[in-house]
This record gives sequence, structure tokens and C-alpha cells, in this order.
Amino acid sequence: MKKWKILLSVIVLALVVSACGNSNNDSKKEPSDSKTLLEQPYSKTDFLMGTVVTLKIYDKGKEDVLDKGFDRIKDLAAKITTSDAEKTSEVDKINEQAGKKPVKVSKDVYYLIQEGLKYSENSGGSFDITIGPLTSLWHIGFSDARKPSQAEIDAVLPLINYKDVKMNDEDQTVYLEKEGMELDLGAIAKGFITDETLKVFKDNKVTTSIIDLGGNIYVQGKNPNGNKWNVGIQDPFSPRGSVIGKLPESDMSIVTSGIYERYLEVDGKTYHHILDPKTGYPFDNDIAGVSIVSKKSIDGDGLSTATFSKGIKGGMDYIEQFKGVDAIFISKEKKVYETSGLKGQFELTDKNFQMDTLKK
Repeated sequence: MKKWKILLSVIVLALVVSACGNSNNDSKKEPSDSKTLLEQPYSKTDFLMGTVVTLKIYDKGKEDVLDKGFDRIKDLAAKITTSDAEKTSEVDKINEQAGKKPVKVSKDVYYLIQEGLKYSENSGGSFDITIGPLTSLWHIGFSDARKPSQAEIDAVLPLINYKDVKMNDEDQTVYLEKEGMELDLGAIAKGFITDETLKVFKDNKVTTSIIDLGGNIYVQGKNPNGNKWNVGIQDPFSPRGSVIGKLPESDMSIVTSGIYERYLEVDGKTYHHILDPKTGYPFDNDIAGVSIVSKKSIDGDGLSTATFSKGIKGGMDYIEQFKGVDAIFISKEKKVYETSGLKGQFELTDKNFQMDTLKK
């Protein structure tokens, strides 16, 4: 999982903008019991996995669960992170043994890789967990980011193929068939960790919380007033975190990413961090930002890259085939599109943008 510069990490593309505001669709709900929910939550923030992580719990008497949530996050990060110089994570060990031998891993890492392969297959390879050699070349988000030569890109492209990852369920081992292959699970790791943090909260009888892993937001339960949370969707062109509108949600994940999140400028041209494993260059289409709304955060992560690869028209068609998953797209022309499940829910508040529908 690639560590991001802290400045860029703070500028997440989805944030909870109102804990207590009413939503049009939920204004008649009964308020939550004031004896069990706090107006001001227990809250803790830390810098982990190259991003700012904030956990908030509204259940009275559950402050100690914050530490349990962070313990789980740190445990998983230690197993998954690949950018540390020590190279001690389980994913590091898999990469080091590429083309040599299978590596036994924990249930957590085995599950995460299985899910990554599922999304890779479903996307037709536009999302590929073996993209590590390419992301290492560009290194966008780091001080040594650079545009690789065409020869360098051509040399690593043959190493990118999720079908060359061999899983052994009986031995719980992972094997990369070609020497030089690298897993990069950064595109789905935060979603998985968000879901696992939610499990910790639920196991400890937490009913109302906000989990924020720098772009991966999960809103649990209803706010203290008994209404859905208002989740703001950020202007992907703004470095100041301003939102273009809000979406009322409860017990849902919102994963947002955009082309201005991490980028590299070379000779006046901007290269964003979402790389195409087939060409070796960033995807180039009409999408500036996309927010995936789903029950599981790992689904939002896994689907966002594939969605980016298809552009707005293809991306909307792609998302519509998944039950319980929706998306908000922002184009480079500042037009906003929503999938069918969000009709009448998203409220645009920034006059510099306009809602639009695709022509059939």
C-alpha cells in the first residue's frame, strides 16, 4: 500500500459535512435516544498507512472501542503495507518470492488477495492487483515521482497479469508466477480495513459511528437526531476540501477518488495516479471524480478503478449491473451524473456545477 504525502492525504474527496442535519427523505424519523447517543462523539485521529484516519463513536460509554478499532487498523496495515523500507509485511514477502516459491499468509491477507482477484476478473483487467511494477515506476505521490521512459514501461507491462497469481486454498499460500511481479493492494486495502473496523465496532455493541480512512467513509446508524448522515461530495478540482453537494446515507460506505487527488506534472502535462495496466499510462477520459456508494467499503474500492477506466457512460452502465451499488460522477466539464439508485437523493449545492443526464 503506497504511502501518500500528508498534505494530499488530508484532502480527501468525501467527507461527512453534517452529523445532525435533517435529510429530505428522513425528516420524519423519531430522534435517537439521547441517553444512549452523544451529540459530541468520542473521537480519535492518527496518521496511518500514509493517510489521516479518524474514528468517531456516538454511543455513550464506548470510548474504549476507539482504541480497539485502531488496534485492528494497525494490525492489518502491518500485514499489507508494501512501502516501508523494512519490507516486513506479508505482501512484501509474496513479492520477494515472485517466480521462486509460494508464500503462506494469514487469513486476512489471503481473503484480501482473493477479493482483489475477483475485482480484477470482473473488470476485465482494467483493475489489476499485480500493477505493482508500474506504480513503483511512476511513484506518483512521492517526492521521487517521475514519468518513466517508454522502454521502462514496456519492460514492466508483461509482469502485470492477475491470472499469474496462484492461490492454494488448502495451504493458504500465494504464488506470483513470474520473477519481478509485485502485488499492489493499495487500491482495495483501505476499503477492506474500513469494513474490518466496522466489524470491531459491531462486536463491541457500537451502533452509531463514522469511520474515515482518508477517502473511504463509512457512516454507521443514524445521527443523534435520528436522521441519516449528510455526506458531502467534494469538488475534485478544489484543493481546499469544498463540497459540491450532499448525500443522505446510513449504514453505507462512500469511496471517492479523483484525478487531482495525486498527480505529477511534466512539461506542462498532468499525469494522475490511476494507472491503466494495459497501456502503462494514467486513464484518460471524461471523469474528474467518482464516488461509489455501497454496503461494503471494499466493494467501493474495487469498483472505483474499473469505473474510472470506462469513462462516464461506460462507468454508469458498469455500476448499474451491481445490486445495492450506486455512484456519483463528476466530469471534467463540471457536470454531475448519478446512477438510478440515487435519483432524488443527491442535492447539488455548488452553482459552478450542473446536474446532467446522459443521452441515449
